[in-house]
Amino acid sequence: MDHLYLFATLAGTRIAVDTREVEAVVKLAEISPVPGMGAHVAGLSALRSRVLTIIDAAALIHGKPLPPESRSLAIIADISGHSYGLMVDSVSDICRVNDGELPLRGQLDPAWAPYARGIVEYEGQPCLLVSLATFIEGGIIAQAA
Repeated sequence: MDHLYLFATLAGTRIAVDTREVEAVVKLAEISPVPGMGAHVAGLSALRSRVLTIIDAAALIHGKPLPPESRSLAIIADISGHSYGLMVDSVSDICRVNDGELPLRGQLDPAWAPYARGIVEYEGQPCLLVSLATFIEGGIIAQAA
């Protein structure tokens, strides 16, 4: 298989995202908080005349939001007809991986279990393959709790 993946760091962990899910990667100018939302919803931001809901995945995974100075980079995706930005620590590359998705092996941090669906190797290192939609679905469950 010859898939194209976006490689990034999220909540201190190396991840891979199938580029078919990715609309763009942007630097966020400003995030407006939304009162009453869970810690995983950092707020709203504007991108090319549309409103994005900015998700702080670190809050979902580790239970505490990123500090304000770390809220600058997001992967943009359209999920179920809505625009979201998933905040990431950094983005390192977009490239093809000939081996594609590998099954999860070994012990996985339980906090990542709802989000990881496999492993993709990049530069000889394993990266958790995640689907951006799972962070949105997980956030809805977290908000309901």
